[in-house]
Amino acid sequence: MNEDNEIRPKLGYVEPYEGESISHYLGGLRRFKPNSLPSGYSLGKIAGLGAITGRWEKLYFNPFPNTQELEALASVVVVNVDRLSQMLPPKGMTMKPRPIRLCAACYAEVPCHRIEWQFKEKMKCDRHQLRLLTKCTNCQTSFPIPADWVQGECPHCFLPFATMAKRQKSY
Repeated sequence: MNEDNEIRPKLGYVEPYEGESISHYLGGLRRFKPNSLPSGYSLGKIAGLGAITGRWEKLYFNPFPNTQELEALASVVVVNVDRLSQMLPPKGMTMKPRPIRLCAACYAEVPCHRIEWQFKEKMKCDRHQLRLLTKCTNCQTSFPIPADWVQGECPHCFLPFATMAKRQKSY
């Protein structure tokens, strides 16, 4: 039995949120206690993908994930390829991986980063008609990549993302 097969059964299942970005999902999957993987690379190694998953956590999709890569990841995380594909931008959609954007009102409803917030032309939340945030409303610290959103709060001043909605401006 090779090393990968010994590790695979230890990966616990994490249910993806509707509209969740692959970055946020992979970070949560790695931190899930039964998994406890230290990096995107460690997950990629288990899936036989190497550093690719680390790039996906940073929302870098050039080259765009192919079917074989998604199948390899799906076999490890027990989420089907179609569901993983929904966590990616639609093919041809231009992404803006920085700055990381957030609708705090959406986050208060469902605590996850949504892939649509990083679309290049997306400046507002269509659901709440609010301007997307790029910094903490309290200390002005830029948001880290969604894979690193451990507690759903600013990493500098610890203001919860959900409470930032009070200061989110209408679009």
